Amino acid sequence: MGDVIRWAPEPAADGRRGLENATVRLLKRRPFYGHLLLGFQRQQVAEGPPVGATIRNGLPVLTFYPDAFARFTPDEQGALLEHALKHILHLHPLRRGGVHRLTWDAACDLAINPTIAHLPAEAARPEQFELEDGLAAEEYYRELSRPFDVGNLPGEGVGRGERDTGAATGAGPDSDAAGGVLSVDFKTLDDHKVWDDADSTPVALGEEVVRDLVRVAHRRSRGEIPGDLVELVESLLAPAPIPWPQVLRQFVTAAGRVGRKSTWKREHRRFGRTTPGVRKRQRLNLLVAVDVSESTDQRPLREAFARELLRIARGRDSLLTVLYAGSRIQRIESFTSSTAVAEVYRGRGFTDLRPVFDHARQMQSRPAAVIYLTDGYGEAPEAMEFPTLWVLTKDGRKPANWGVELRLEE
Repeated sequence: MGDVIRWAPEPAADGRRGLENATVRLLKRRPFYGHLLLGFQRQQVAEGPPVGATIRNGLPVLTFYPDAFARFTPDEQGALLEHALKHILHLHPLRRGGVHRLTWDAACDLAINPTIAHLPAEAARPEQFELEDGLAAEEYYRELSRPFDVGNLPGEGVGRGERDTGAATGAGPDSDAAGGVLSVDFKTLDDHKVWDDADSTPVALGEEVVRDLVRVAHRRSRGEIPGDLVELVESLLAPAPIPWPQVLRQFVTAAGRVGRKSTWKREHRRFGRTTPGVRKRQRLNLLVAVDVSESTDQRPLREAFARELLRIARGRDSLLTVLYAGSRIQRIESFTSSTAVAEVYRGRGFTDLRPVFDHARQMQSRPAAVIYLTDGYGEAPEAMEFPTLWVLTKDGRKPANWGVELRLEE
């Protein structure tokens, strides 16, 4: 008999290599998911579940813990990535307002797990909860939630005034013994704690981020869509019903949080350690780039864009650095919220999108975000660390697979 070949985990020291190999396999076997994954920023963590996906400040982020990820077979690794990506496609991190978090975690997993092959054996299935397949997360949530029958609860109505973390599945406020929410123990395969970061992104903006990811993945995979995603992807490829000024406002809001905020990292000067300190008010610093090529040389288009930006700027303490650029930066202007004015500048030459981002990296006060009005026909950097909003003309194209796409429609 020949030798039996068994799968062995990759060494943890390889760090990102395990995730990179899994991404390559996805690109070959499931190209839509592979190209979707390429649109995420990646963050390596020191502990926790193998992967997690969220939308943080308007940007798609994938977290991964190499040691945990390496414990699964290649097929299981692909299934875990598909699982995390499907949560984002269905906007699960953004749709949990006013819900019991643990129950929503379970409902979301039950909604997608039956459609994913090669998931680890511990993956939650609807039959574990005596529920049917094929329901939406909200439907599973209603089935899993049980109203409290306060008239039949044991005890004398006296308890402790401690706050429950919502993380336990044993006896306690969330358990079946207390007339609670879940009837069996439940644990997610991926990291749902990172979904807390999605609270920084308005739902409308998050939906536009997902639409943008889907557009790129659909184009790069040559229209090959997994069968169970056809209806969802087609709905995301349809024109967004959200007016572009609203998306612009929400992007700016997510990119820079302005105001006095409490923080436990700084001791309050007057009250000492018992009270959180206060961060100083920070100015919102935005870099706005305007492509001066002929395609964007439309006065109504530029003025509409400028008016909306100024309306946003005047609503807070802000600094707008405006670059007019073609193949190079031709003009630089700076406006504060109190002095900003709208202006149309005409330039000439072909378009190269890279000088604007080179300038952003060199700014002494680094911008919270870059907003670029362009037709997109020019060379862009391969990657970018700044949150970027591509404000494209009607017939423009997105020049890179990073950043959020916003199309100006009349």
